[in-house]
Amino acid sequence: MNHNTPLISTIVVGLVLAFILGALVQRVRVSPLVGYLLAGVVMGPFTPGYVADQNIANELAEIGIILLMFGVGLHFSLKDLWSVRAIALPGAVVQITAATVMGWALGWTLGWSTGKGIMFGIALSTASTVVLLRAMQERRLIDTERGRIAVGWLIVEDIFCVLTLVMLPPLAGLMNGETAGGLDVSALAWPLAMTLGKVATFVVLMLVVGRRVIPWLLHYVAHTGSRELFRLAVFAISLGVAFGAAILFDVSFALGAFFAGMILSESELSQRAASETLPLRDAFAVLFFVSVGMLFDPSIIIKEPLPLLATLFIILFGKSLAAYAIVRVFGYSNSTALTISASLAQIGEFSFILIALGVSLSLMSERGRDLVLAGSIITIMLNPLWFALLDRVLADKEGAPKAPPDEKPAPRVELPVSPLTNHVVLVGYGRVGSVVGRALRAGNVPLLVIEDNPGTIERLRQESVDVITGNAAAQGMLQAANLAAARGLLVAIPDAFEGGQIVAKARAISTSVPIIARAHSEEEIAHLKHHGANSVIMGEHEIAKAMVAQICMGAQPLAS
Repeated sequence: MNHNTPLISTIVVGLVLAFILGALVQRVRVSPLVGYLLAGVVMGPFTPGYVADQNIANELAEIGIILLMFGVGLHFSLKDLWSVRAIALPGAVVQITAATVMGWALGWTLGWSTGKGIMFGIALSTASTVVLLRAMQERRLIDTERGRIAVGWLIVEDIFCVLTLVMLPPLAGLMNGETAGGLDVSALAWPLAMTLGKVATFVVLMLVVGRRVIPWLLHYVAHTGSRELFRLAVFAISLGVAFGAAILFDVSFALGAFFAGMILSESELSQRAASETLPLRDAFAVLFFVSVGMLFDPSIIIKEPLPLLATLFIILFGKSLAAYAIVRVFGYSNSTALTISASLAQIGEFSFILIALGVSLSLMSERGRDLVLAGSIITIMLNPLWFALLDRVLADKEGAPKAPPDEKPAPRVELPVSPLTNHVVLVGYGRVGSVVGRALRAGNVPLLVIEDNPGTIERLRQESVDVITGNAAAQGMLQAANLAAARGLLVAIPDAFEGGQIVAKARAISTSVPIIARAHSEEEIAHLKHHGANSVIMGEHEIAKAMVAQICMGAQPLAS
């Protein structure tokens, strides 16, 4: 039996190299994402040694995009998407137009035809889904106004790219100057109408049928009590809807998966579905960055330094300035405009699809393709630094009020500190947390909940419960909960790894606050106690104790 198959070797070598290089770059305080990209460069055809199968790597990356967009949809409601339509639609159109014009201008200076210049500009106009979402998730921005605008903006870009892919074949002759009789409007109107009709049909089908079928199916599986079957159902829904959307309606995988997640977000099981997809989602997202790195030819830095610098200027500054201007024109804050600008200062997966089609239609030269690929890999590597610079700028401009001259300036606090004291901080309001929370509220115990599920957050606020939106393991969350003045911390989330991070950060804030966490195994109990938990409760232990207590007391079974 041959164990060295292209699929297995691509996955194994990709993940191992990504881990090694990701760990190395993190030691020097650089985002692991850079290590993943470098792993792709090492595995690519332009460096000596092992060369992975690029087609397989791209297909694996598509799975990561599907799972990632499904996860985003779980945290993004239809109301959120509709609320940002006024800025996302015109903003994306203006930014795409500006990038296309700048790309055409650069192509003109390089002696390209108008069609090739426009194609080059379009390829520079679309941001990477994976990169944008990774940056937003790291900063807890997905559920904020800035995050909703960025994701909505991205959805508009995806729709534009889908339309572009449909329109390019009939337009190719005209853009190449081969159409002597002018533009055949009927040849363009029909494919455009078909595309818009398919997209509209898919959206209506998801809103009318999917809204009923998907939550019902997941609730049915949940009631079977099989965790494996539930996990399989989540993956089947996310991958199945995305694949069906692409095959039947010519909608991108990303857009189909996003709508599937958004429909499911209305279900109470959305938080559990998100946690089930997280490990596989992260693994395939890593393979996406590896696949991008494989496309990069380092020699282009020497062969085409000036065109490459101009390409980078368009992506990093041209697009960002256009986005900043339109967001400010619509009356949004400086921080929102800067965040959107930084989010879009890179290009990714749709650019690769566009240039591949452009080359096949003679609308893109190999020189242009290499510039787009180099621009993508470099801007993806620079994007974490772009966000780090943004964080510093916002810290300077939106920091705490100025202290008196004789005092040192106070450090910037990202979230306002809760005024509650002698309260209980509850992390997670799912199946366990909700029971604990109701009991504490019934006993009139002051309660503050840290939760990241939009539906749960909205329900808690309607019930006048103090709640902080986000991941409790993120920087500044426990300080915002005023943990130092709390009577205790209850970590009710099921993930012991994340729980350990929360416990460690809580213990760094206060050495005396009582911390109680939950676990599912003896190893998890040891892990949580090692990080500072005073007590760890395991469900199986408590069930066993209750059963022993009942039988020892001679309890009779309840009548049915």
